[in-house]
Amino acid sequence: MATPTSLTIGVLNGDDIGHEIVPASVRIAEAAARASGLAIDWRPMPIGRQALDELGTTMPEGMLETLATFDGFILGPIGHQAYPKVPAAINPHPILRKSFDLFANVRPTRSYPGIGCLYDDIDLVIVRENNEGFQPDRNVVAGSGEFRPTEDVTISVRVITRAGSMKVATAALEIARARKKRLTLVHKNTVFKLGCGMFVESCYEAAKAFPDVTIDEVIVDTFAMKLLREPQRFDVVVTTNMFGDILTDEAAGMVGGLGMAPGLCIGRGDIAMAQATHGSAPDIAGKGIANPYAMIESTRMLIEWLGRRHHNAAAGRTAALMKIGIETALAHPATRTPDIRGTASQQEMVDGILKAMENATHAVA
Repeated sequence: MATPTSLTIGVLNGDDIGHEIVPASVRIAEAAARASGLAIDWRPMPIGRQALDELGTTMPEGMLETLATFDGFILGPIGHQAYPKVPAAINPHPILRKSFDLFANVRPTRSYPGIGCLYDDIDLVIVRENNEGFQPDRNVVAGSGEFRPTEDVTISVRVITRAGSMKVATAALEIARARKKRLTLVHKNTVFKLGCGMFVESCYEAAKAFPDVTIDEVIVDTFAMKLLREPQRFDVVVTTNMFGDILTDEAAGMVGGLGMAPGLCIGRGDIAMAQATHGSAPDIAGKGIANPYAMIESTRMLIEWLGRRHHNAAAGRTAALMKIGIETALAHPATRTPDIRGTASQQEMVDGILKAMENATHAVA
């Protein structure tokens, strides 16, 4: 395993634009790490369509066991809907989340000037439960949580557990304590009296250990409206899987789109997974125009999280330097992609971030 001054991080490109934006993220993180005195052992591993074509399966044998020896890993976007309909072409990311009990999906939303945000002062974090809920590929041990008993009837099962709700609530409370000490519970217990009811009960139970954090709650449809009208009133939000999936896309739409939607999957253990919110975008793959921000920021969040987890000051410095580079590049149209009111190619945006980090390093020196 890693020493206190080094990290071992897996690199899983995923599909389509993942083969562009994941290497770009690694390049930026590596430059920041060198300048900050952090040694990172990058371990590339095939996954998804590449692994299927080369090895006959989207999840190569031994992958989970190998990843378990790392400090964390980066997962690029997965285009599983385009996989051929064969048994070995499984969707990898639910398996990764479940295998490492990455029950909390941390998705920040932040405004940056000039990129087309609806408001200039959005700064919130939605913590989405990751492994239960309505998603049929992760809410049962065997089989599927969605089935069709007759040709004209489909049944989808929603799974809410007290243990799962407590875990994600605790993760959100820890984030809230480190920010403004405010947490909003989003649910629909007016209709799902037992499912959302258990989620809310569990959140309040977990909150007993965080008396310094103020708790409020909002029904999900009301929250969707208030998020558009008054996003500034929210800081940290915790919600169930499907609600969180939808609401984080809504939040991303207010700050420039899915290219501005990073994410980090965490659990109680020492391993975490950087995974941007967006898909693999096959329509723009290879054109050099995909916005790399979400993947770069997800990678930065991973390194920052590992720095706190392992008391690794060099990792903290690396994440801080990456932040300077990202924010500097986003401030200028010439170093941001067209989807966020820029004129840069993907490579020009990456080069802008690298240049900004280099300048910051020289300034500090």
